[in-house]
Amino acid sequence: MNPVTIRILQPGDEADLETFLLPRLESSMFLIGNMRAVGLNDNGQRYAGTYAAVFADGQIVGIVAHYWNQNLVVQAPLNYLDGLCRAAVEASKRSLKGIVGPVEQVRFIQESFQIDQTNIQMGETEKLYSLNLPDLITPEALVLGRVCGRRIEPRDVDLITAWRIAYSLKTLEEQDSPDLRASCRTAIERSLAEQTTWVLEDQGRPVACSSFNTAIKEVVQVGGVWTPPELRRRGYGRCAVAVSLLDARAEGVKKAILFTPHSNTPAQKAYEALGFQSIGDYCIVLLKSPLQV
Repeated sequence: MNPVTIRILQPGDEADLETFLLPRLESSMFLIGNMRAVGLNDNGQRYAGTYAAVFADGQIVGIVAHYWNQNLVVQAPLNYLDGLCRAAVEASKRSLKGIVGPVEQVRFIQESFQIDQTNIQMGETEKLYSLNLPDLITPEALVLGRVCGRRIEPRDVDLITAWRIAYSLKTLEEQDSPDLRASCRTAIERSLAEQTTWVLEDQGRPVACSSFNTAIKEVVQVGGVWTPPELRRRGYGRCAVAVSLLDARAEGVKKAILFTPHSNTPAQKAYEALGFQSIGDYCIVLLKSPLQV
């Protein structure tokens, strides 16, 4: 039997990484989506990261990536996690701003790195949902044409940016600042170029939006769902998500993934009404101040 080893992945290791990730796709979307977007060369650009993998008998059995945005994304057995995370951080030379992945793995790293609770900006456990897109239940309001949706256009950027700022303040518990506002606008302009954000309209009035925060040819991951508070409880958010998934299905995508906090019962009901089924737990921990590991 070959010894267990940890090494930093290099260009050429993509196929081995996909072999490990594809059976775990529902909780590995950031890992596989980022890797497919820019490969394994960590040049600091958006989506790039340093990938530390543990090998047993020549096969990858665990992976941790430390990305351009200082987030660690984990998918590994607990007995390898600490070594993998430290190898990734040491190789990337980045500080740590967040930990993302299956909840038990994220909590393990929180303890291993002795993260101070007062430094946690966001860290609630989330329910992970999956939907086979042929089973999507289209809301009646869309079927009857009472509302309609489309991908955003340049004329929508100001409004959707304002909504993304509100989403960041409420959902991600960010602090309002010029930097946050600039980063939200950049994110919306990028999603316009990548065609990954949709807006729902009621009689021509924008009422909700939904995005894909990761998308590969097989699967999309829903994120950034927002309905202004004064327009909630009318099914708009559910319809916005449905519009995006109908387009994805028409383009050949087979499955959708999303996660939402355990405390957000209205969102859970909306997603379950579309046919999503809970398949486990997920977690995103964001820190107020980056940590030097």
